[in-house]
Amino acid sequence: MPSIFAYQSSEVDWCESNFQHSELVAELYNTFSNVTFFIFGPLMMFLMHPYAQKRSCYVYGICLLFMVIGLFSAYFHMTLSFLGQLLDEISILWLLAGGYCIWLPRCYFPAFLGGNRPQFTCLVAITTTVSTFLSFLRPTVNAYALNSIAVHVLYIVFQEYKKTSNKELRHLTEVSVLLWALALSSWISDLFLCSFWQQINFPYMHSIWHVLISITFPYGIVTMALVDAKYEMPDQTLKLRYWPRDTWPVGLPYVEVIGDHKNC
Repeated sequence: MPSIFAYQSSEVDWCESNFQHSELVAELYNTFSNVTFFIFGPLMMFLMHPYAQKRSCYVYGICLLFMVIGLFSAYFHMTLSFLGQLLDEISILWLLAGGYCIWLPRCYFPAFLGGNRPQFTCLVAITTTVSTFLSFLRPTVNAYALNSIAVHVLYIVFQEYKKTSNKELRHLTEVSVLLWALALSSWISDLFLCSFWQQINFPYMHSIWHVLISITFPYGIVTMALVDAKYEMPDQTLKLRYWPRDTWPVGLPYVEVIGDHKNC
């Protein structure tokens, strides 16, 4: 049985040719495309600092986990090791769990919790811990299981989209869903249309997935922050802003908090 640290010990392999450009890096483009995680993660930590001070300092943890995902993803694609695969997938799992704990509106909690967020957080932590151990049993299905969580997230987003008349939030939601759909399409395309991409000498759709999903991250967390504010910060106003300039046609979204009540 090969070591879990060994190169190519994972059963998962992506479309990009292995060791084509380097004897040390299995998938060069899939490895270095993770650099976007280390750009958007710290930047969002900085931009969301005022919001984190008012709402929850755990927002910093979400941004930090996002960078950890980039690190583990780079390690996985560099080695294609079983350990790298698990670290990559488990870090994504815990990022999603963290997002649920902070931003899931109480109206979507299981009824027996009575809207108690600390109890919900404990439930999520227990479920995520159990899921972490289960991920070792059938590693080849982990990626599909993680993507299936998006169905529930999309359901919540759709429900909140129908409730709001805020044009900025509706536009942000639409862009977030579009970016996620493009990212997922790249992931699926690399997996199931690999022969086509190899024929045209462009087996880099998984690299595009890395870039698109890292761009989706800022839009996603800001969307959830605005949804959450309606329930958890009714006495404060959150203004949607874009970095580096609001007037630019493209930019990273963040929120500006108007009011000064809670600090970490």
